[in-house]
Amino acid sequence: MASLLLSPNKTINATPPLLPQCLSPRHNLNKTKILIFPSKPYTSPKPETTTKCSSSLSSLSLKVQLDHENIEPQTLVFHEDNHRPLHEIWKEIQGLNNWEGLLDPTLNSHLRQEIIRYGEFAQACYDSFDFDPHSKYCGTCKYQGAHFFENLDMADRGYQISRYLYATSNINLPNFFQKSKLGSVWSRHANWMGFVAVATDPDQIKRLGRRDIVIAWRGTVTYLEWIYDLKDILHPAQFRNDPSIKIESGFYDLYTKKEDECRFCSFSAREQLLAEVKRLRELYQGEEISITITGHSLGAALAILSAYDIAEMGLNIVHDGHHELESTKIPITVYSFSGPRVGNLRFKERCDELGVKVLRVVNVHDKVPRVPGIITNEKFRFQKYIEDTIAFPWSYAHVGVELELDHNQSPFLKPTNDFGCAHNLEAHLHLVDGYHGKGQKFCLVTKRDIALVNKSCDFLRAEYGVPPHWRQDENKGMVRSKDGRWVLPERPRIEAHPPDTAHHLQQVLNMCSTQLEAP
Repeated sequence: MASLLLSPNKTINATPPLLPQCLSPRHNLNKTKILIFPSKPYTSPKPETTTKCSSSLSSLSLKVQLDHENIEPQTLVFHEDNHRPLHEIWKEIQGLNNWEGLLDPTLNSHLRQEIIRYGEFAQACYDSFDFDPHSKYCGTCKYQGAHFFENLDMADRGYQISRYLYATSNINLPNFFQKSKLGSVWSRHANWMGFVAVATDPDQIKRLGRRDIVIAWRGTVTYLEWIYDLKDILHPAQFRNDPSIKIESGFYDLYTKKEDECRFCSFSAREQLLAEVKRLRELYQGEEISITITGHSLGAALAILSAYDIAEMGLNIVHDGHHELESTKIPITVYSFSGPRVGNLRFKERCDELGVKVLRVVNVHDKVPRVPGIITNEKFRFQKYIEDTIAFPWSYAHVGVELELDHNQSPFLKPTNDFGCAHNLEAHLHLVDGYHGKGQKFCLVTKRDIALVNKSCDFLRAEYGVPPHWRQDENKGMVRSKDGRWVLPERPRIEAHPPDTAHHLQQVLNMCSTQLEAP
């Protein structure tokens, strides 16, 4: 059953303007909107800096919201703060200036769209993952790469799958992996971890202003259990000759371990990714390229770790063919959702030195971003002193810029003590949709359906009539055969690795050796 992820649609205009040819209708941000807004007193943002806002609700849903707040509606007109198309300012949106002025006092609407768009790539990892322990395909992706986005109702995104990523499950994170209870299974050692995709649609490339390579890592299907597997033990990254750069040992193993007996894990997740990035960089040589990495929960940790790795290995450095000393950097951006801390303070500092840009989207009520490093973290005044002088083994630091959200600000969500709701990715995307800046009124902007919040949790207020945990495969994937029997159909053979993986990986290793030998 295809996912019900919805794309932002065009909102209703009072006077629709002409669109630049490079923009699709659903990304038109240069217009004036008439909207329904609660008349409850609040501090109104300045017209020239506010983001336009339109309800994604039906009139009945809006009435429920206003009745809940016991206030009368009022019509307001806001003017968009962004008059420049995305293709002109994409580097700023990707974090060139660390999102300065784009998060506060008002969330930039281009940035809002991009956060949600990349968050939906991360959500696609959940929606396509087979986590049914009674299926022999448990732990795989349900869809072939050629039809991945089509099966998820995301064909309009303009991307194509480049390759899938796998990791060995034979590491000390037992609560993260999903395994079948059946005897005959697709693999006893591997789990599907995510994908690499590339913007291929000409209109999308024109809208973005570059060819985007997106890497999406799967997070945790079940909540919090994997947190208990973390030992808070720091492990040297070993991607360069600097033993002071350390990352959590469970993340390190998940990213670097491989299983020679398994054809899906004969290359580690790290080796698969580096080889593919190298291949794509050569394939699109001469074009404007960006590398965007996203993930939720443990997937967010892998997103930051892999971004650091790509930059540390120099895969984002493109040398001028005519002038060997001249080079340019491919921007590397991470959109992290509900991610834990990944490494120590030196790891954070090295990411900054390499120019890796990280925007961390968090819910203040979520526990995952608080670990590991409960005792010593970036908020501790003397963290650097402790790391440098006594090599304290449990010192962690968050990387990048934080966008802090609060689910209590949304009138659509009910009070709950369920930490799974606070951690839920769809809930985070809902909060981004309604966030306008610190102290600003919560108001949904895009046409993103609020029913998506309850896709895998029970978070929406009952008056919206959306059942909890509603997303599931029709008949759990069972189909009726020609003889009238219900069976689970065989899936096409899963490709393990492209045949040129070893070739491109060897090129990466050779390039790294050359750089290390250079003075």
